[in-house]
Amino acid sequence: MTGGPPRPPRPSGPLPEPLYGPEFGSYARSEVAWLLKDLSDVRLEAPTEEREAAIQAGAAHYAESLPVEYQPGEAYQRLFHEALEATAGRLAHAVGLITEMILAERGPDAVLVSLARAGTPVGVLVRRWARFAHGLDLPHYAASIVRGRGIDATALRYLAAHHDPASVMFVDGWTGKGAITRELAAALDEHAAAYGHRFSARLAVLADPGRCTPVFGTRDDFLVPSACLNSTVSGLVSRTVLNDRLIGPGDFHGAKFYAELAGADVSALFLDAVSARFDDVAERVAKDAPPLIAADRTPDWSGWEAVRRVGAAHGVGDLNLIKPGVGETTRVLLRRVPWKVLARADAGDDLRHIRLLAAERGVPVLDVDPASLPYACVGLIHPRFGKGAVQ
Repeated sequence: MTGGPPRPPRPSGPLPEPLYGPEFGSYARSEVAWLLKDLSDVRLEAPTEEREAAIQAGAAHYAESLPVEYQPGEAYQRLFHEALEATAGRLAHAVGLITEMILAERGPDAVLVSLARAGTPVGVLVRRWARFAHGLDLPHYAASIVRGRGIDATALRYLAAHHDPASVMFVDGWTGKGAITRELAAALDEHAAAYGHRFSARLAVLADPGRCTPVFGTRDDFLVPSACLNSTVSGLVSRTVLNDRLIGPGDFHGAKFYAELAGADVSALFLDAVSARFDDVAERVAKDAPPLIAADRTPDWSGWEAVRRVGAAHGVGDLNLIKPGVGETTRVLLRRVPWKVLARADAGDDLRHIRLLAAERGVPVLDVDPASLPYACVGLIHPRFGKGAVQ
C-alpha cells in the first residue's frame, strides 16, 4: 500500500478534437493545431477599466473575459513594419538557436506545444526552421496556460494520447519575471500526480531577459514584433479564456477567432519576413548553436529579483502589477490600465512603439539608470483598483 493522497478519477469519454485554419485562425492547417474550444460567437469583451477593477478586487479572474481588441493607428502600424524590417534577421537567428536546442534535447521526433497565443507565432517559426535546416515535419499544437489556473489539463490528456510526453517541448515568445515558467512547472507536476503523464517543464523562448529558462534564442530584452499587436499578428485568435460557464470539465480552454479583422491581419507577413532571413543566418546558427548547447545555461532568476526591487521602490506590493520586459510592457499598454513605464535610458529604438503607445494613453515614461534595470523597460499596471500599492 502506498502513501499520499488518492489520485482523482481520470475523466472518461472522448477527447475533443483540435481546431485548424482557415475555419479557426488564419494560419494554414499544416502550421498549427489549436487545442482550444471555439468561442467566437460568445460576447466576452469588457471595457478595460471594468475588467481591471473586477480582476484587482478579486471578483473575477483575468481569463474569464477578454479585453476589447486594440486596433492601432497608422503611425503605430508603421512602427510595427519598421520594427519587423529591423529585427527579422535577429529573430531568425534566435529561432534557429532555439530550434537546434530543442532538437538536441528532444530529437527528430520532437513535438512542439506553443503557449497560446504569444507562443504560437514562435512555434510556427520553429517548425519552419526544422523543415528548412533538417527536412523535419514537426507536429505543432497551441495550448492554453492561465496564471493561477495552470495549463489546460484536457490539452495535456490529448497530447499524451497521441504522442510520447517525453518528446514534447513547450514554446513561448519571451519571459517576463518568470511567472508562467513557474506556473507551467507546478501544473505539470500536478498533472503527473493526477494522470501519470510526465511532461518536462522545460520552456523554449525567443528571448529570456528574466533568465528563468535554459532554452532561449537570446537573453537580451529586445522588441519581438509579434508583441506589438494582439490577434492580428497571432492568427486572428484571441487570448485564451477559462470561464466555468463556457468551459466544461472535458473541454479545452476557449478562444475566439476574429475573422472580421482579416483586413488588418499581418500574421503571415510576420512569419514570412522572419523565414525569409533563414538563409542569411544559417551559417551563423550552425557556428553559434553547438557552444551554446554545451554551455551552462542554468537560470538564475535575476529578473524576479529585479521586479522585487521595482516593487519596493514604487510602493507596489502585488508583483502581478509589475510587468517587466518589452513584450510584457507592450501588453500592459494594449490590454490593461497602465500606471507608468520605466525605461532604460539606453534602450533606443526598441522602445519607440512603447513611447508611442504610452503617449496615446497618457502614461508617463520614466527614464532610469541602465545599471538599475536588467530589462529594457517595465510596465506598471495602475494600482488604483487594488490594495497593493501606495499612490
